[in-house]
Amino acid sequence: MKLGIVSTTALIAAISATSVSAETLRLLTWGGYAPDDVIAMFEEETGHTVEVTTSNNEEMIAKLRATNGGGFDLAQPSQDRITSAQEEFGIYKPIDMDRVEAAQFIPSMLDATASNTTFDGEVFGLPHVWGTSGLVVNTAEAGDVVDYTDLCSDAYAGKVSYRLKRPTLIGFGFAMGLDPFAAYGDEAAYQDILAQVEETLTACKANVKTYWDGGDEIQNLLRSGEVVASMAWDTGGWQLNADNADITFVAPASGALGWIDTFVLPARGRADDAAYDWINFVMRPDVAAMITNTAGNFTASVGGDEGVDANLKARYQASFDQAAIDNIKWYPPVPAGLEMLEGATLDRINAAN
Repeated sequence: MKLGIVSTTALIAAISATSVSAETLRLLTWGGYAPDDVIAMFEEETGHTVEVTTSNNEEMIAKLRATNGGGFDLAQPSQDRITSAQEEFGIYKPIDMDRVEAAQFIPSMLDATASNTTFDGEVFGLPHVWGTSGLVVNTAEAGDVVDYTDLCSDAYAGKVSYRLKRPTLIGFGFAMGLDPFAAYGDEAAYQDILAQVEETLTACKANVKTYWDGGDEIQNLLRSGEVVASMAWDTGGWQLNADNADITFVAPASGALGWIDTFVLPARGRADDAAYDWINFVMRPDVAAMITNTAGNFTASVGGDEGVDANLKARYQASFDQAAIDNIKWYPPVPAGLEMLEGATLDRINAAN
């Protein structure tokens, strides 16, 4: 009887400790990065709860800037959006590597992200999901579209699409034989590149069916045949390829643009325990594969590709031979103030007749 009392007391203490340590994780992330089944597993294993807000790079930074780094406990901007935002707005806090299960990360990606997200000697980001943007093409209708500038060919007038966003400026720059990333440290040189790209994209407006905003929109345009070639993400092309073998992602001749979405801690987040628990949980190979199967992009998890759908692996391999992989242009950190130049360029393109 005495043992029963002790056991009951211990159980109550354990339950109490769990309830005290359980937190609500306010996660600011991209669509597909926090699937419902992954959240359910995490909540069951840890006792934490998860509230998800889906967003994009621009909105993430705007939300965190508006609250001085508050309102969320974990966010997932791309690695090129961290050091400049930290320098300008101070919206993040450093990563405590002692709380990270570093062995779960692909070492080269962990090191690269650490290098690209270091500010004032401290690391602010960890790698999570990576992928590329390039071309999604109906190869039966536009098989000779092999680079971004081919979208401006008279043969496809009114049947192409891309976003009026910075990746389009950068992709066209590389396709025109320029090197936008090499000019990041020279504002005048970068402005000169933007001026050349602006001229090309302004002349190309007559070719554009529409400037797409969301993934569903461009997929529907390609699926219906209204658009035969587009600048878009690799996952969108692979999803379309599952239904139509003629449509697929094509790595541009000048190089696909590579990105890594990270984990960062907002400066005024209040659930660091839950944030680190989530990071370590989703980087487990079994959970990473679940995220890849939902989001369509691979992760920086060691062994995370082992449980990935075989068809997705095959589509990836068809789009990227070794030469195309070696030619990926990985986004470096964006210097402070650069996006203002890009925004002004995009506004002028949009307003041009």
